[in-house]
Amino acid sequence: MQIVVTVNNTEYVREVEPRLLLVHFLRDDLELTGTHWGCDTSNCGVCVVHLDGVPVKSCTVLAVMADGREVRTVEGLAHGPALDPVQRGFVECHGLQCGFCTPGMMMTARWLLDQDPDPSEEDIREALSGQLCRCTGYENIVRSIRWAAEHEAAS
Repeated sequence: MQIVVTVNNTEYVREVEPRLLLVHFLRDDLELTGTHWGCDTSNCGVCVVHLDGVPVKSCTVLAVMADGREVRTVEGLAHGPALDPVQRGFVECHGLQCGFCTPGMMMTARWLLDQDPDPSEEDIREALSGQLCRCTGYENIVRSIRWAAEHEAAS
């Protein structure tokens, strides 16, 4: 099937198998490997991207379902050479260890801050509840998102 999808503000026209998952389309066809592939069951959340501004687990979305729609990946967070406040927060507050879950966490965090520029710790933890980090106790991840909220408001 032919699809036309806008990814990180660039339009792509591609022929894809109807059963191709969005995560594989992004990684294999478009070579946007920032979106990680973990469990294929929607349990881990490492593959979160935005589909028309809403976070989705791209391992449970078919590429054909993105036809005519907009996808934003972790590569699309930065504004030219300037990192998004969420990306900067993860650096400043050590919000990652192995980094495997980080892209999905960042995409969820960006969505949360777009919805609520000053989320509480409870709001942050609730937003991240569908994502797993096997390395941390989430303290630095939550701290990173709070940092982003504070610095985004200041800029």
